[in-house]
Amino acid sequence: MKTIKLVLILIVFTLNYTQAQENQTTIKNNDTMKTYVIERIIPGAGDLTAEQLKGISQTSCSVIKEIGPIIEWQHSYVTGNKVYCVYKAMNKELIEEHAKKGNFPANSISEVAATISPVTAEL
Repeated sequence: MKTIKLVLILIVFTLNYTQAQENQTTIKNNDTMKTYVIERIIPGAGDLTAEQLKGISQTSCSVIKEIGPIIEWQHSYVTGNKVYCVYKAMNKELIEEHAKKGNFPANSISEVAATISPVTAEL
């Protein structure tokens, strides 16, 4: 009888684990997440040192880890007085939450409607 209970517990655990993994895959699937471009006005951004940029990156990553797999930072472009960040997220509110928790400006948040490149011209 104890063996049967143990087997049933293992089956339930395995089913729950499998379901959780499937949910995680669905959330992480880029088809369900939207792409956003965030404009951050940061005077002197282009003059930030490598160490300062590293610190900002670490803060961003820790906030993303806290929020969970429903937001991903792809990359950022640092210019003279602005930083343009590309994120994938389930919705715009997650981008706003990330900015607030990380104490980052998010002066504009735009959902990407399409991506084009030189390859687009050849299609």
